[in-house]
Amino acid sequence: MTTPVLSVRNLSIDYIGAEQDFHAVRNVSFDIAPGEFFGLAGESGCGKSTIAFAVSRLHRPPALIRRGSQILVDGRDVLALDDEALRSFRWREVAMVFQSAMNSLNPVLTIEAQFHDVLRTHAGLSRAQSRARAAELLELVDISPDRLSAYPHQCSGGMRQRIVIAICLALHPKLLIMDEPTTALDVVVQREILQRIDRLRKDLGFSVLFITHDLSLMVQVSDRIGVMLEGELIEVNEARTIYRTPQHPYTQRLWASMPRLHGEQISGTAP
Repeated sequence: MTTPVLSVRNLSIDYIGAEQDFHAVRNVSFDIAPGEFFGLAGESGCGKSTIAFAVSRLHRPPALIRRGSQILVDGRDVLALDDEALRSFRWREVAMVFQSAMNSLNPVLTIEAQFHDVLRTHAGLSRAQSRARAAELLELVDISPDRLSAYPHQCSGGMRQRIVIAICLALHPKLLIMDEPTTALDVVVQREILQRIDRLRKDLGFSVLFITHDLSLMVQVSDRIGVMLEGELIEVNEARTIYRTPQHPYTQRLWASMPRLHGEQISGTAP
């Protein structure tokens, strides 16, 4: 049996407060297979991003991962890594595209400088080597290498989003985590970016953990989907099954809340 790229077992995460603790994630378990596109859906505040930060070991106090939790990436215990091992683990094993990622680029540095920062720090490449690698990565996401000399404000929102994705793919990670990567983009650009990610996944062989509250968007690209509610993973199934025959009442209500293109129009009176 193939070893999962990501295996999460009994993951529980609390936010420690002065008066009481908040249980953000409760006994969550799931696997992501090599090359799989796995979607994690749920409303705001259900714990999706908390899981993503835990997988990358980016959580900070007051977040606390409870004992008994296990996170394995390609069989490697992430929670046991020291600082030096984490430095090598991030970008090479797991890379993360954060919420509003297009705004995470440094506004006073060129695109080339931001590629070089990652490639010099984590791969030891020279300026010339990192420029050549950056040009290759930009072409992967359909952006001309001429943009390397540009600043972030000189690029559109969709271009900046694709640049961040290209930077995350610089060291060939096994798992790409995408946390609400298309929230600030219009629906046409959203679709273009997700289609590009799907093609890159198939070409390069990495797995994807795609996090969003938009179930209708997720079902178009995911192989399997997990649905979260109040910190718990309540349903995991193939995307087609989640779409056609959702089992949990909450998943059914999520679908029922989606606007329909066909059917009776709800009429109203003008004020």
